This record gives sequence, C-alpha cells and structure tokens, in this order.
Amino acid sequence: MSERRAIVVGAGIGGLTAALALARKGMHVTVVEQAAQLGEVGAGIQLSPNATRVLFALGLEPALAGLAFRPEAVEVRTWKRGGMLSRVPLGDAVAARFGAPYFHMHRADLIAELAEAVAHEARIEVRLGAACARCESRERGAEMTLASGERLAADLLVGADGIRSAVREALFGPERARFTGNVAWRGLVPATALASADVRPVAGLWMGPGAHFVHYYVRGGALLNFVGIVERSDWHDESWTARGEKRDLLRDFSGWHPTVRAMVESAPEDGCFRWALFDRDPLPQWSRGAATLLGDACHATLPFMAQGACMAIEDAAVLAECVGTAPSAAIPVALARYESLRRTRTAGIQLGSRRNARLYHMRAPASWLRNLGIRAGPGLAGQMQALFGYDAFAAAHA
Repeated sequence: MSERRAIVVGAGIGGLTAALALARKGMHVTVVEQAAQLGEVGAGIQLSPNATRVLFALGLEPALAGLAFRPEAVEVRTWKRGGMLSRVPLGDAVAARFGAPYFHMHRADLIAELAEAVAHEARIEVRLGAACARCESRERGAEMTLASGERLAADLLVGADGIRSAVREALFGPERARFTGNVAWRGLVPATALASADVRPVAGLWMGPGAHFVHYYVRGGALLNFVGIVERSDWHDESWTARGEKRDLLRDFSGWHPTVRAMVESAPEDGCFRWALFDRDPLPQWSRGAATLLGDACHATLPFMAQGACMAIEDAAVLAECVGTAPSAAIPVALARYESLRRTRTAGIQLGSRRNARLYHMRAPASWLRNLGIRAGPGLAGQMQALFGYDAFAAAHA
C-alpha cells in the first residue's frame, strides 16, 4: 500500500490529538494552523476518564500527571447559603473504577504536552501561520488551498478548526448558531490569594437564579480556574479572549455565597474575560468524500457538562481507529463509519448540555423541586458509566 497522507486543519486539542493518533496508524500528517505559534488561552479544562484514557494510550500519562490537579469530588451547592445538594467522589475512586483518572488542567499545559509529543513524531509536520482559504473533497483524496496560494493534497482531510470552521463551511455551507441569552465569565486566581477562603479541592458547581458558577484548581493546585455563567443580553462576542470589566463580574455575582464572592473578588483586574454562548443543533452530516470534521467544528457544545474537549479527544481516537490501515479508496467508507459511531454520542452531549443550562438556572419555586430531586437522585453518579466508561478504542471495534 502506498504511503497515506492526511491534512489536519487546526492545532488545538482535538487537532493535535488526531494528528498523533493518525500518525500512530502509519499516516503522514500535515497539521495546518493559522496562528503563528502553538498555544492556548489561559483557561482551565476538565478531563474525565473517557479523555485521559485516550491521552494515556498516546503516551502522555507521565507528562500530564505531573501537571494536573486531581479533584476529590464534584460538589453541587446552592448559590446563596451554600447548602450541599450533591457530592460525588472522584479522585482514587474514579481512577479505580474506570482505569483512568479525572484531571483538571490548564489548557496551555495540555496543548504544550500535545505539541511536544507531535514534535517527536517523525510522521507529523506542523505548518504554522498557514490559513485555510478553501478545500475540496472527492471520493478519492482531498485538496486544500492555503491563503498563500499553496495547494496541499492528501488522502484524508480533517477539519479540527473549531467553532468557526473553514472546513465545515467549505463542505456544508455556513452554520447557523443561536444566542442562548447566556454570557460566560472566566478567570484564573492564584491559590495564595484564596488562603483565607473555604475553596475546597473539588469541582464546585453553585446553582442560582439565572446563573451558575463553576470552579476548580489547575497546575497542581497553584491556580484556581472559575467560570461564571449569567443570563444577559448585552454581550454578543463569542470570542473567549475578550476582556470584561471586573466591576461587571462583581455585579453579576452580587449577593452570592461568601466563597463565590471571594473567588471573583480575587480575580485580577486585567484577567476577567467574558464571551457570549451560542447554541448549535447537532449537524446531520460531518463527512463528504475524503474529508470529515472533528470536535467543535461539528458538535460545538455548551459548557454545562464539561465534555467539550473530551468529545474532541474521543473523536480523534475513533477517527484513527476507523481509518486504521484503510487504503485511499476506502477512506470515505471509513469516515462514514466514524461519523455513525460518534454522531449519537456527541449529539447526546450537546442536548444534555442544553438541558443543564435550564436546570442550573431555575428560579423559585421550580428550583426548590430541582434541589429536592438532586438530593434524592443519583445525579452525576448515575451518569458516570455512560460518560466516563466510554472507551473510544473499543467503541471503534465494536
């Protein structure tokens, strides 16, 4: 069989993971990234066992274990009084049950380790400062033209280029997104600034009327990452590198529990970012000929299940397993199988995240019934097997 080549558009978490996984299957991969350097904005990420299982299989366990924070549990609380609604152990309990840990990480750390692994893989070339101008897919092979005019050809083209995917638009036209009426705040706070606050070593979720707040430690506990979601209609910028005013953050969480207030009050003045949340329906089709999509390019997900990056990592593993050693002529069939294996699961995460947006923001009296249900029901513990027990490698060969 002749040497097979792939082009991966986008050097984010999903794109780099896909490049590694495809290279391990013997493909020569060119990663095309429009940014001039590899990197990631300063934000946290939650990696549940369904994702760490894939990353460990690609050889990243030693590096990630030294950079991650292992939360003791997920704790769900009420916004004002801090009453505990649910506590689900993570830590050693999850690692023992699922064979892989639950990690909290700084996104930049994960990108750096993926980039390091890619740099040591002889079959991968990374092209930085190379924007995709257009692409074409045929039943046998695909071609991409860079903004510079250079043309690249390959047996497989993977669009891992995020929410505003150029590959998706070239294949299927522009995507329609709906503003949810929610705006997300994020920030990183040095743990030393919170020494007197009761910020527990957990993934914390506080639910309030028209808003919720999530926090967890990263970088071995040196930094605290927070994300606060509020219902607002006065901000429509989807970029999460846009700065917001700290006074607006403080206003949005006025009256919340002192622990939440301590976190937002400790945020650096120049380190408060906010972005508008847009919702997208599951796409009916991801692949065309020898081209397909991955991660946010095909199933951008609201951040209410902490599974967005995990889904992209799973995609990468399943894609590589489906392509396997398939000759060029068989790649469209392999992509059809990849899509069929992934579409139901990722659509379920998209729709589940949409439901959680409503659940987390309930107002009284509906929130009283919600709280009773959470206290009485299995909550995350009941979802763990379906979420964390998923083995992308096994699923591809089922």
